[in-house]
Amino acid sequence: MLRQESATEAYRLIDKYLRELPRSRDGTFNVNAPGFQDNDVDALRHAFVSAVFTQEYGEIAAEMFGRLNEHFPGFGTSSSNSERSMNMDLWNNAVGRKYGRKIKDRQQLFEELLKALEKGEMITNPNDKRQYTGLPYLEGVPIGTVVVIGKDKKGRNILFYDVQTAVVLSRVEFVDQIRAGNYPRYSLRVVKGVPIPIAKRDPSRLNNLG
Repeated sequence: MLRQESATEAYRLIDKYLRELPRSRDGTFNVNAPGFQDNDVDALRHAFVSAVFTQEYGEIAAEMFGRLNEHFPGFGTSSSNSERSMNMDLWNNAVGRKYGRKIKDRQQLFEELLKALEKGEMITNPNDKRQYTGLPYLEGVPIGTVVVIGKDKKGRNILFYDVQTAVVLSRVEFVDQIRAGNYPRYSLRVVKGVPIPIAKRDPSRLNNLG
């Protein structure tokens, strides 16, 4: 998945340009070792992953992915769920989105994020008093919630994301899943012979399927 791929790439670049990171016997990064959480490594990884998601899916989707990473156990790579650690992660995600929306090359992206770190743009300690004030927290998201994360040039929804399972679906895949009864909160509307997924009425603030 993009999340794991970009996190691994971030660690590789951090290992090369910032400092050597602990590795397991098989050569992979030992993310459970000291030195990966609530520090500059953690800040850079969050910013880089958020920037990559911004490149691939856009800024709004990247914001959502970042919040899901903090609020749903098992969704992402964060191990700490303290309020201050969460604030740190969300702050650094926002820094990443700022650079991700204007830089497309990942090597250049990392280099600019490293400069941002050195200039103090990121939070590297949960006790930092700066407070992230982005979108409201995701609360009470119903099981089976799916959101649009991609549109074609004509504005048609073509890429969808299942909030709980972290699965990305194409329009065809989502249509098939709805027809199979796997997403009872959604139905289909046929427009010019093309089945279009739509949401039934619900109060979820994440719902952007109409």
